[in-house]
Amino acid sequence: MRLPSWLAQHLAAFRALLVLTVLVGVAYPLLMVGAGRLPGLSDRTDGSLITVGDTTVGSRLIGQSFTDADGNPVPRYFQSRPSAAGDGYDPTSTSASNLGPESVVDTLSDNPDDASPSLLTQVCTRSLAVGELEGVDGSRPYCTADGVGAVLAVFHRDGFTGPITRVVSVNQTGTPFVSTYDGVTVEPAEAGEDYRALGGVITPIRGNAPAKPVVPADAVTASASGLDPNISPAYAELQAPRIARERGLTEDRVRTLIKDHTDGRALGFLGEPAVNVLELNLALDSK
Repeated sequence: MRLPSWLAQHLAAFRALLVLTVLVGVAYPLLMVGAGRLPGLSDRTDGSLITVGDTTVGSRLIGQSFTDADGNPVPRYFQSRPSAAGDGYDPTSTSASNLGPESVVDTLSDNPDDASPSLLTQVCTRSLAVGELEGVDGSRPYCTADGVGAVLAVFHRDGFTGPITRVVSVNQTGTPFVSTYDGVTVEPAEAGEDYRALGGVITPIRGNAPAKPVVPADAVTASASGLDPNISPAYAELQAPRIARERGLTEDRVRTLIKDHTDGRALGFLGEPAVNVLELNLALDSK
């Protein structure tokens, strides 16, 4: 007996549903769980957790902060790179800041909840803080001495051309980082004003900072995931004198530990060398 075409189609669809449910809903997950139990993979699938004694202190794959209760860096530990994931390294809020290279103007407001720094100001503030912590020059191009973006809104008589009639330091409500620009007195910004909308030409000022800052880029920028457990060897080397001083070690000894905990490029040519901060700090504690 030949089934009606509509019924045959429904039966075929039902058989396909059953087969795909078994393959994709049962067999494939079980295969992946089994693969995760293989030697060499089981640790990674369990989160690559690091345990000291009976205490789990963190993961090799997820970064963490080494700060005190007030959020200040603990001087005896290597510091991680910044994180934009939640309040920092939150695996349930993994994300970047979503700010790009054109984010140079801060949102100024008398209400702290409405104010937000630009990416440029975040970089400038972090670089200044790292410089103070490590006792080095934390200056960067396009940053002011007090750690905000060195950006002016320049107003011309004829819109984008003609003589300059007004200049505002858009990221500073106090004394501007320069007193004059092209002979025009620079004004401080007022909270809540949108100087770009008012016709100002946003003009970053490079300043006299070195072209290659002392503070490395990974010390002042968050990773795309916000969970990066590694820092660059350059950032680790920058912290070596402080660690040696705080722990009573020689700098050579600290640099040897950094080298021992530096992973090379994947397959010898992919990515960049990296230092796992948690493992390095645990090695310091073991000494």
